Amino acid sequence: MKLIVTGPRGKMGRLITQAAAEHSDIELIAGVGPSGRDYIGKDLGDVAMTGRQLGVSVVDNLESVIDSCDVIIDFSTKEMGMQVLKSAVRHKKALVCGTTGFSPEEMAKFREAASSIPMLYAANTSKLVNIMNKLLEIVTTAVGDEADIEILEMHDQWKKDAPSGTSKEMGEIMAHAMGKELDDIAVYGRHGASPREKGTIGYHSLRAGNIPSSHTVYFGFMGERLEITHHSYNWECFARGAVDCGVFLADKAPGWYTIQDVLHLS
Repeated sequence: MKLIVTGPRGKMGRLITQAAAEHSDIELIAGVGPSGRDYIGKDLGDVAMTGRQLGVSVVDNLESVIDSCDVIIDFSTKEMGMQVLKSAVRHKKALVCGTTGFSPEEMAKFREAASSIPMLYAANTSKLVNIMNKLLEIVTTAVGDEADIEILEMHDQWKKDAPSGTSKEMGEIMAHAMGKELDDIAVYGRHGASPREKGTIGYHSLRAGNIPSSHTVYFGFMGERLEITHHSYNWECFARGAVDCGVFLADKAPGWYTIQDVLHLS
């Protein structure tokens, strides 16, 4: 499988490149960075700190290399992500996107792209997070109408969007298990007089230091509660999961795929 990674100097792009470089079934074609960065033209291995040169360069123009790849993995910015999507559709290339912060209108464009390319969007590519999502679906189906559901998510001080894409995905899974839409029942933080409304999902976002990612969902009852928690110690689990998604997508027909398909959790 021939792969292009965007943002190879970023925290996720760097780790994805490192994981892909060690994968026996992957040939890295290029890295793509924003125009004007001082690492454009340098060896991808040096830029992503793989410990060895890979013999391919980082470029600032996806169009110049896209025809040589099978799959693009994009964990960059929402602005760059939309440009990558346009190029992937134009050249009929499979796309794995893990960038977060897109508007509903922008996400609709990813859905539309699935009619012409293999498209996999995942706010979180960790294997255990997605197993947690399955557990949340099971619990909410059983007791969602009875429980007070609250989500606490923690990330580093540099994360731009809140709540996290992962926690929004969790909320959507639980809302759908109750036959509802998250936009209709989500409550974001509380201040002053704010009694809890039955049937809502509460969100609380912490941003501090270099916390990589932590999500806890509380199911509150009178006299007891259930907590389901995932902690990541670093971002390597997400990188390995993203690479697995790319390998999965390489031979697929156009369509909308999820990491649940990759992990056989559907």
